Amino acid sequence: MFYITGDRHRHFLGLFHFCEKNKLTNNDTIIILGDAGINYYGSSIDKEFKKSLSRQKVTFFCIHGNHEQRPETISTYKEKIVFGAPVYVEEDYPNILFAKDGEIYDLDGYQTLVIGGAYSIDKYARIKRGKPWWKDEQPSDKLKIKLLNRLIAEKPQIDIVLTHTCPYKYIPLEGLIDGIDQTTIDQRTEQFLDTIEMQIDYQKWYCGHFHIDKEIDNIEFIYSKIKKLGIR
Repeated sequence: MFYITGDRHRHFLGLFHFCEKNKLTNNDTIIILGDAGINYYGSSIDKEFKKSLSRQKVTFFCIHGNHEQRPETISTYKEKIVFGAPVYVEEDYPNILFAKDGEIYDLDGYQTLVIGGAYSIDKYARIKRGKPWWKDEQPSDKLKIKLLNRLIAEKPQIDIVLTHTCPYKYIPLEGLIDGIDQTTIDQRTEQFLDTIEMQIDYQKWYCGHFHIDKEIDNIEFIYSKIKKLGIR
């Protein structure tokens, strides 16, 4: 069974309780829609956190957010085919998987496109305070071109889309933080997702990032919810 939830930012206690209450096993997977907080510090703090996750029976399938280092830039991560496409995984923590942007996975029979990343509105505050920030937090132009070319050439079946942020047209105004000038926000990823949405015929789109639980048409924002993956 596949379950899906939103940004966790290292707060996994509720997920642990969910796993215990519902008796999840090695056959179950929890999808995290970015900002899991697993690769945030780049130090032994991350390792201790991964150890706690590795003691859970379930598999964690993480989308790349904007508050974490990309796994492909960390030497301990290797590519492995899982769910029919490449993922990033560390040998010491085999139940913690990171999706590769632009890949299409078979999740419980649903052909699922994954695109992570977003702009950090707290970028300059993090830099000023000496906290981690990564310049490759958003999808690269190379990846965007490659994915668009694939979608145009192959026209693959896509049932579900998983992203960290959302298409530009669906940005939830009530989810925006007060006091921030929105004209200063780099929204290239959201604009790119607008292009993707027009290019594909999908049934359901899940995203996080805005710390809100809300549905608009076939788009569903997930934050605190934990629900079964599906098209309804």
